[in-house]
Amino acid sequence: MPGFEIFGDEERREVLDVLDTGVLMRYGFDQARQGHWKAKTFEKELAEKLGAQYCHLCASGTSALSIALAACGIGAGDEVIVPPFTFVATIEAVLAAGAIPVFADIDESLCLDPEAVAGAITPRTRAVLPVHMCGAMARIDQLADLCRERGLVLMEDACQAVGGSYQGRALGTFGKAGCFSFDPVKTITCGEGGALITDDEAVYRAADAFADHGHDHAGNDRGLEGHAIVGLNFRISELNAAVGVAQLRKLDVILEKQRAAKARIVAMLADFPEIALREIPDPAGDTATFLSFLMPDEGRARQTAKQLAAAGVDGCFYWYDNNWHYIRQWPHIRQLKSAARLPIHLQENIPDYESLDLRRSDAIMGRTISMLIKLGWSDAELETRIEKMAQVLKRT
Repeated sequence: MPGFEIFGDEERREVLDVLDTGVLMRYGFDQARQGHWKAKTFEKELAEKLGAQYCHLCASGTSALSIALAACGIGAGDEVIVPPFTFVATIEAVLAAGAIPVFADIDESLCLDPEAVAGAITPRTRAVLPVHMCGAMARIDQLADLCRERGLVLMEDACQAVGGSYQGRALGTFGKAGCFSFDPVKTITCGEGGALITDDEAVYRAADAFADHGHDHAGNDRGLEGHAIVGLNFRISELNAAVGVAQLRKLDVILEKQRAAKARIVAMLADFPEIALREIPDPAGDTATFLSFLMPDEGRARQTAKQLAAAGVDGCFYWYDNNWHYIRQWPHIRQLKSAARLPIHLQENIPDYESLDLRRSDAIMGRTISMLIKLGWSDAELETRIEKMAQVLKRT
């Protein structure tokens, strides 16, 4: 990770196919495009790879989340249970839908704790939106069971976990819809792009229309298409999709490289029994985009993160202080600051986001360091990194 580390002739060929036709839009211009349909190709291949019935490729992971919420019928006043550790887009999409984010604690999987989710359910809860953070899965089986028992919609934010699985089943296929991101620093990248997958035809039809101004995409004359529903524009271009086609075909190689590199670092960490690895419900399904480990306390985590950076061990994140991935540094979310009034401002029973009790999440995040696993490391570079890490850990 990220996929741009292995850009090559494959991506160039796919992009040149598009430029040679001059058709950059994913819809229409059938004759001019000479049979080149990059977005459609990506959708077909991703659905097949993940074992989903349907896939819709869109402009970003944020778009995918917004599309999924709309297609699953989540809107004004609905409560959606979310984790405090995610990229802020998860929360933005819920707010943009007019729904109300309800935060529940994470556990040491770094994802939603099913017991905390159960405790956060109210009569207004409509959906649960777990996030498969840092390349590995939430306790998705337990969350799926809970949603079935309570009659709630389960959606998955798998934006950071393409190619991940739980007990052989692809992440993103457990809920009514699963969302992925292919932004510049994701496992595979389109430059900018995202996707929604589902096994529900009605959800797919709604998603396909909502992402393109409500077009029903019937027939081959765009001007004569009907308006199925009110929608927006979340379309991806054929240029971005072309890059994604080549990247998707490299996914297995990317995962193999990541898993091999991560395994070597994990083997070194076994010499430090006071350090706990993140809990991964199914290690075989980990994409290995990150190695996350928990220090004994917050003080040692802060010290270790600083010393790793000073030693030249780059790509180590102390999420507890991160501006974009943990609620502690989201004053704009906690205070609901916006350029104009958000739909949530018109609702009753808005949570007091300034007074959230997320002590368990704080205790976990305060101890956690996550290291990005890069594709470009040579064997020598990886070995040097491992040696430097060991030296730092012996001193802290």
